[in-house]
Amino acid sequence: MHAYLDNSATTKPSVGVIKEMARQMEEMYYNPSSLYKEAFSVEKEINNVRDEIRRAINAKDARVIFTSGGTEGNNLALFGVFGVSRPPVRIAVSAVEHPSILDAADALTKMGAEIVKISVDEKGSLDFDQLSEELEKGLTLVSVMQVNNETGAITDVKKLSETVRERSAKTLIHIDGVQGFLRCPMDFSLCDLYTLSAHKIHGPKGVGALVVKKGVRLSPTHIGGGQEEGLRSGTENTPGIFGLMQAIKEMKAMGDFQNELMKKKLHLIESFKAAVPGLLINGPDPEKAAPHIVNFGFPNVRGEVMLHALEENNVFASTGSACSSKKLKVSRVLTEMGVPAKTAEWALRFSLSPYTTIDEINYAAEVVKVKYDILKRFQRR
Repeated sequence: MHAYLDNSATTKPSVGVIKEMARQMEEMYYNPSSLYKEAFSVEKEINNVRDEIRRAINAKDARVIFTSGGTEGNNLALFGVFGVSRPPVRIAVSAVEHPSILDAADALTKMGAEIVKISVDEKGSLDFDQLSEELEKGLTLVSVMQVNNETGAITDVKKLSETVRERSAKTLIHIDGVQGFLRCPMDFSLCDLYTLSAHKIHGPKGVGALVVKKGVRLSPTHIGGGQEEGLRSGTENTPGIFGLMQAIKEMKAMGDFQNELMKKKLHLIESFKAAVPGLLINGPDPEKAAPHIVNFGFPNVRGEVMLHALEENNVFASTGSACSSKKLKVSRVLTEMGVPAKTAEWALRFSLSPYTTIDEINYAAEVVKVKYDILKRFQRR
């Protein structure tokens, strides 16, 4: 038996996606920047993908800039806004953002930007009082993830938008939608920039998009042939873009799969609780979080140890902790949420997809029980 429960890291490309990418490479391999009929056909299909993305998040006449994925999209949003903004540039990010935001913010500090980190509470919810105070001082950009990749905490984008618009109409809003796109509702009218990635929705790796509200100016991060409205030069990754299109179509064809996904997650939680007395849940209440992510704490067993024990029986998850030869590093996200360092060491993230089966979950729970019963005997004192 095989239980892949690490879908927030990446998802398995669907059969339909693989076939569509192969078709593109075999039949529509032309460069969309060329001037003959076949190339125009490819360009037309690429623009159809842009339309599909716009429809998916109610983006209407927004610009859709194809990128290599979430990291590049996030970088383009932050560096792009910085590059066209008059100083002083003040950018607010939450304290639990993905490294593609936090590391970019650190780099911008060296370039002259002031970075403000907005704290979160024990459930991962943004401190809107702190955000309001910073808005009163003036902010160029606010960048927050739609769904936290470690805990599944959902940002109240509507409240975020209202807070920013009421206090600082010129402040731009960027939403990192990599973990939220198509799995949680999103209305693009609430923000100015939105990042998505294909490989989180059963599409291919190496392709994503930054959706940009009409009229929002950005400085390019790639210089060259002028593709993607001059913001992302380089020949388009046409197989990847076609694969993204197919992935979006397939996810939308599932209808209201989010409710079924939530039921699977709740079943996973109950099964794991039965297997591990005292099991902890880090982050928001499960029913208030994203339907595909849950972060557990296995008392007195380090997450990485549990991860490798599960791996022996083909159960795959992710840890918020990472070991080096010299010291243990715990999840920055959990510590920012106030989780004690010792407890954060026990963390392990499980993430589902619409294709996850109940059989996989039940098998994983059986393995968890066996492995935890063994490992808890060797707890450090």
